[in-house]
Formats: sequence, structure tokens, C-alpha cells
Amino acid sequence: MQFKTIKMIPLAAALAFAFAGTASAQEEIVKIGHVGPISGAIAHLGKDNENGAKMAVDELNAKGVVIGGKKVKIELLTEDDAADPKQGTAAAQKLVDAKVNGVIGHLNSGTTIPASKIYHDAGIPQISPSATNPKYTLQGFNTAFRVCANDGQLGGTLGRYAVQVEKAKKVAVIDDATAYGQGVAIEFTKGAKSKSAGIDVVATEHTTDKATDFSAILTKIKASNPDVIFFGGMDAVAGPMLRQMKTLGIKAKFMGGDGICTEALATLAGDAMGDGQVVCAEAGGVEDSGKAAMEAWREAYKKKFGIDVQIYAPYVYDAVMTMVQAMKDAGSAEPAKYLPFLAKIKYKGITGNIEFDKNGDMKDGTMTLYTYKGGKREVIAVTH
Repeated sequence: MQFKTIKMIPLAAALAFAFAGTASAQEEIVKIGHVGPISGAIAHLGKDNENGAKMAVDELNAKGVVIGGKKVKIELLTEDDAADPKQGTAAAQKLVDAKVNGVIGHLNSGTTIPASKIYHDAGIPQISPSATNPKYTLQGFNTAFRVCANDGQLGGTLGRYAVQVEKAKKVAVIDDATAYGQGVAIEFTKGAKSKSAGIDVVATEHTTDKATDFSAILTKIKASNPDVIFFGGMDAVAGPMLRQMKTLGIKAKFMGGDGICTEALATLAGDAMGDGQVVCAEAGGVEDSGKAAMEAWREAYKKKFGIDVQIYAPYVYDAVMTMVQAMKDAGSAEPAKYLPFLAKIKYKGITGNIEFDKNGDMKDGTMTLYTYKGGKREVIAVTH
């Protein structure tokens, strides 16, 4: 008996190992890539995006995903582009070489646009949760989609708001020389001029996305006494800019797109931000009927990661869910097979209804206007 017992233990282990190997072999892996700036000045936004992707993937795997009658496991492959176009294309090629089934990203327009050609040439669908420059979806790439409004919608809305609500007569425009910053600034000016032929653009200035000293630009702008200063760029630059505006005694309204419209802006600006001084817009927005679901999702996010949502995480979450739904609809995770289903998707996400036009832009995308009071972001209105 002792001899048999000794033999049976390794035999049982061997059988268990063989069974596990067979089960593992039967489980199909679907790879979804995510790219964003996990390092650098806006790493807090890149990490927010990555968390949104993790939230979706963990939820999908916990519930179980069946594609084409087979249970699959979603695997998230993350890459850091540091908001740098060259690093962005390198990250894109790495994901292509890894044979991902789809990509969520990039965060910035400046990295998304050059990377989009690499994905297109490989036939891999790409959904950006936050790149708003119109050029991204106007390149003729059938693989390019976004789940947020573009700069034409975003910047134009802010420009019209400056004239119609803020009653601005003189505006100064600053951009950070990135594809995003320049794009949204141009559209802001167009929007303002569309509502008032007499609007006076008293200054058009440029900085960089890594600058910290704006004294020369702001001193020049102060002499023109603008009602509104519009900044096309990200919160990491907007915060110090607001601080220096206060030092120089500039009391103009400060406006910007989704790049500055973060929870972190209040911290970055410190006590330099007056109540109601900042007006910004976020691409997307939840109507009254969807507020409870969004609030519950934000609470779940905080419980999981121990921090508040910055800005884009819900859009990343919806982008992952939308892509996987297209795979389920197609009965295949092969890019060429599910791509047509993605193009005609109708998905109800936590950020709203997701449906794409012929270019890959959101149909009837919403936007949310915000201000800040007591260091907290407050909704002004949800608009189309």
C-alpha cells in the first residue's frame, strides 16, 4: 500500500497538470492595447486612462466573455507614450508586433494622429477616448474612431459661450503648440467670431506643453485688457499659468477645453483660481437620466484605485466595452471581421450613447461645461 500511495501522488499531480494545460489551451486570449502618457507632466491623466481600461477588462473577465461561442479572456497590454509623438509611434508598432486585436488610445491628438497610420496599415481598429483634433478622423482611415466630441464641436461651443454668455468683447488666445492645443484654440476663435463679427482677438500667443514661465506672454496680454483668455493645452500648464495671472493682477475669465477640465486643475492652480473664473468643456456628458449610473461608476472607480476620476477614465471604459461588444456582435475578435460591426455599433455606455458617423466621429456627441467653486469642479450645463 505504501508503494502504491507514493506512486499515486505524482500520478494525480501529473494528471492535474495535464488537465490544467488542456484547459489553458482551450482558453482563447484577446489582446487589447492601451496607450497613454504614464510618465511626464500629464502622467496623472495617462494613469487615469489606464485605470479606466483596467476597470473594463477586470469587469469583463469577471463576468465572462463569449465570442463566437468560445469563452475568451481579455488581456490588457499597456504602453507609455509620454505624450511624445515619436514615443507614440514606437508604442504603436510594439502593439502591432504583439498582434493585438484592437487599441484604445492614445490620449493626446499629437500622439494619436501619427500612431493611427501604423494601426491602419496593420488593419487594427483604434478607439481614442480623448483625442479631439478633427484631423484624426479625416485621414480616410476606416480603423480610426473616437468616443468624444472633436475640437470643432468643443472649441466652437466654448467660443460661442464666451460671446453669448460671458459677453466677451476682447479675447486673448494662447496654445501649447501641440496638435490638440492649436486645434482647439483655432476652433474657439471660429466659434467666437461666428456669434460676433465684432469680437476683437487682441492677442494670439504660443507656448509649449512643457513650459512653466509665462510672464512675457501674460504681460503682453495684460496690456490689451481682455475679457477672456482662452488656453489650448493641458492642466499641467494651465495651473501655473493661472498662478502667474494672479501675480500679474489679470482678472480675465480663463477658458479651455477638456485638457484643462480636470479635478487636478484646482490643486495645480492653488489659491490662484477664483470662484467661477475658469470655464472649461469636457467632450461627452451625462444627461439627467444617466447621472446615477455615472456616480455609481465613479464611486466604484475610487473604491478600486483609491483615487478620484481625473477626466477621461469613463470614456476609456466605454471604449473598451464598445470594442468588445463589436467583437461579440461579429462572433470574432479578428480585426478584419469585427471592424464593420464596430463602424455600425450602437452601444449605450456610462458616458452616453455611442454611435459613429462615416468618419469615425461620435454622432450627436454631448459636451459638458464646467466651472470651479471652492476648488471643486461644478457642472454648468450639458449641451450638444
